[in-house]
Amino acid sequence: MLKIEPNQAGFKLYYKDQLFLQHSPEKPCFIIGIGNARYKLTHDKFRIKESVSKKIKLTDFKILSNTKKELIILFSKKKEALEITLRENENFLEIIPITTSSEINRLWIAIPATSDEAIYGCGSRFAELNLRGFIIPIWVEDHSPVARSKYSYFPLPTFVSINKNSYFLHVETTFYSEFNFTNDFSHELYVWEVPKKILIAKCDSAIAAVKMLSDYFGRQPAMPEWVYDGLILGIQGGNEVVEKKIEKAINAGVDLAAVWCQDWQGIRMTSFGQQLFWNWEYDTKRYPDLPNFIKSLNKRNIKFLGYMNQFIPTDAPMYKKASKEGYCVKNKENKDYIIYTTDFPTAILDVSNPDAVKWMKNIIKNNMLSIGLAGWMHDYGEYLPTDAVLHSGISAEEYHNQYPVEFAKMAHEILKENEKLENIFIFYRSGFSHVSKYMMCYFSGDQLVEWDEGMGIPTVIPCGISVGICGIGYYCYDIGGYTTYGPYKRTKEMFMRGAEMATFTMVMRTHEGNRPYDNWQHDSDAETLSHLAKMVKIHVHLKPYLKQLSKEYQDEGIPPIRACFLHYESDPELHKTKYQYLFGKDLLIAPVIKPQTFTWKTYFP
Repeated sequence: MLKIEPNQAGFKLYYKDQLFLQHSPEKPCFIIGIGNARYKLTHDKFRIKESVSKKIKLTDFKILSNTKKELIILFSKKKEALEITLRENENFLEIIPITTSSEINRLWIAIPATSDEAIYGCGSRFAELNLRGFIIPIWVEDHSPVARSKYSYFPLPTFVSINKNSYFLHVETTFYSEFNFTNDFSHELYVWEVPKKILIAKCDSAIAAVKMLSDYFGRQPAMPEWVYDGLILGIQGGNEVVEKKIEKAINAGVDLAAVWCQDWQGIRMTSFGQQLFWNWEYDTKRYPDLPNFIKSLNKRNIKFLGYMNQFIPTDAPMYKKASKEGYCVKNKENKDYIIYTTDFPTAILDVSNPDAVKWMKNIIKNNMLSIGLAGWMHDYGEYLPTDAVLHSGISAEEYHNQYPVEFAKMAHEILKENEKLENIFIFYRSGFSHVSKYMMCYFSGDQLVEWDEGMGIPTVIPCGISVGICGIGYYCYDIGGYTTYGPYKRTKEMFMRGAEMATFTMVMRTHEGNRPYDNWQHDSDAETLSHLAKMVKIHVHLKPYLKQLSKEYQDEGIPPIRACFLHYESDPELHKTKYQYLFGKDLLIAPVIKPQTFTWKTYFP
């Protein structure tokens, strides 16, 4: 299954009869180097630059060992060398690089490509679906419309190649990397370390590749069944306002599974709009006697969801305890590292500190689960500065991409420890490799309330398809978008089209946005409310189908939102379609994503 064909000065290496490495002195398959990275975090943006002091093409090679299941090759140039072990391990080919010098911290890998190949994956991708022709940076960063669109909340050093010979490739690293798919005959993977290993799985079909990738990363925890019973209505304002909005929605015929009141812990006004206070206990002024209010909702089969993140603002009551006990990320002077996401200063929970994690788990248990919260938005995860100092001693540059995984793991563990996994619904914004086994539901972050295909509401479609290919089955988004500023305000048409789109996903959920009073809301007029009720009823009517899709995902790893080519591989036209998808095998979904549009072209495979 593993075969090397040496020639005059190089070789070709095949795995399961497919070419995966091709080496010659002119085009070596491995290059090593020494580089220095510079990161600057300003609000929601990382500015990343580097200088490379050495770049060494490893032109020479020597086969050290060649057995049926393992091949060891030494690549070298003068005194510099890289030992590569290629090992068949069950259904995978493992490529394990070991350098002879501790100074080497850059690796370039060339993977043979074909001109007819389509490339998918790399986590959540919003503007493009087929990544052929693009350079993809792999770095966890806020993808808000006011940031740069090439970054992602949930990137992965992982891609799936689709042509006559499908495979997936994953790099086990948490450092910054770039995947370059611009060359017709070679993919260049650039990693800012010598990674632990590179994993390749050759598959018989595209859907087999998706299944195997999901097997490798692990399935998401199944969502509670009550999620399929109606809309998760994003409203806020306190007990009285929430009660009135619930009554209005129910009277209009909207089936409610839950209300999501992100302001349960208070609000603060900033230049960005209405933000949250970020103190993880309920606001007794805004929601007096919240536990009993939640009980009253539960009697009507309506759940109550909240909000949390990893920030601890310096004016929040719990900051004093966190700072005193050393639970916050530190700076070089061993003081709490204070950042600004918008206008106010905040510290960051150090999830590398077991005591800090235990402290936050107790807060979740006592302040959220015990009062009846049935779930929450588990927000952010992208803001760890690379010059921070962590309790564990690991470099923050290496830990930055891992941070959202550990933050998700914390939430998963508290549910497991309290036997709440089957009852609580949590949706997450950021992630990285191996987060899926902790992340119950991924949400697409902060789309602009606009029709723009790079930052607006259309982006949730390629995003859902992309993460599905990467092993994510449970996915949702803010109906009609979120980010509101300047001329961008959610219109009636945006909200209604957004509701139509969300009907054919696993979760229907609304959000008022960062400027609620500027946006068109679910109850802004009777027609919008009636239309929403109709869409929710269709969604609830699909409950048996949704449960079957969930079972299929849990059993086989096939996502509910599917790229059309997963079931119609022989149709090359499907690689040009990024705004339609299969919802399961039986429903073709092609939402209208342009304003004032009354006919829509759909491609039928």
